[in-house]
Amino acid sequence: MGIFSLRRKPAADTGGLGTSLIALRLDAGDVAPVHSTVVVFNAGGHARRAAAGKVACEPGEMAVCFHPGPYTVHLTPFAAAPEWALRLRFVVDVANPRVEQQRFDLYLYSEMAERLDLEAFRASAQSALQIELAQGALDLPPCTSLEEWHAFRAGLNQLMYTRFGATVDDCVPVDLGDQIDFADALKARAAEQAVAAAAGSFAAAAPPSDLAPVASVASIGATRPDAAPATARQDAFGLRRLFLELPSLSSGLRVLVLPEGLPVFQQHQALLLRLGMAALNVNTMPSLAWAAPDQPLPHEEQARRTGQTLLVVQALDEAWALLARLQLAAHAQWPGLLDEADRICANLETGLAFRRAPYAPRSEPTL
Repeated sequence: MGIFSLRRKPAADTGGLGTSLIALRLDAGDVAPVHSTVVVFNAGGHARRAAAGKVACEPGEMAVCFHPGPYTVHLTPFAAAPEWALRLRFVVDVANPRVEQQRFDLYLYSEMAERLDLEAFRASAQSALQIELAQGALDLPPCTSLEEWHAFRAGLNQLMYTRFGATVDDCVPVDLGDQIDFADALKARAAEQAVAAAAGSFAAAAPPSDLAPVASVASIGATRPDAAPATARQDAFGLRRLFLELPSLSSGLRVLVLPEGLPVFQQHQALLLRLGMAALNVNTMPSLAWAAPDQPLPHEEQARRTGQTLLVVQALDEAWALLARLQLAAHAQWPGLLDEADRICANLETGLAFRRAPYAPRSEPTL
């Protein structure tokens, strides 16, 4: 006779929700705290929001609980100046009835595994800000004038909402000089530069630590047997993001109000077509682990393919940032931004093509 346990699964730990924790996954029967919001995703990824209380899920559904905030974080705009930061206060708004899918809901479903810590969100937001400043999409010069600050704030607000679904409530510059250990900061920068140099042309796109280990392409390219699972998780994470986000990105581009002029319209339609083909490419991507039926793919080739997936994910993040710029752009700025869109699409297409490239074993030289 078997022995049955009457003990229930421990309830989800919601401590810190609204302070150090933004969101976490709940199971059926768990209780969402007061002032939080429950988002229930079905098997197709479609979401519906519910009030706090006992979670009820149908078979195949997943529930996530999040607190709208407000939250306060410090973002460092320039990596070379860690003592200067922006104190950012943001919230997660209530559902917008004018859109089919809330951007923050998509962010949770696409990029969160079990929980979303405030520090992990801060790191993602800081990375997005630094990339926009480095590429010149946002401008924050020394001795910023009031007009320049307003322009920067408008761009930052739109970036945070378009990329993460968060609304910026306040943003002020602060001096963190008395809180920074500059020796440790220099060591960290030296370590990052060493990793980047070892990775060659590949940049490390870091998925959430609770879904896939944060690792550079150099580290996942190791030939140790235990490196293969990490490589597979990173590749699966990237392809899942592309599968979920490319259609939503295309929808955001499709509803933009275009300036008058046939060339802009044609470029816009060509951009949508290319994104649609990229989504089809992702949907039919071959397996990472197999070169052919009954022929496993070597770990080195798996690492190469994963590196291409990470580069495509970087292009996806750039595309979200570009959508934020297009939503605020004046008509005269559209031709230049569409040229930028062409570059991003080319990176998407090239990375996907190399990810799909068939494996060709190297023949040993004969004497």
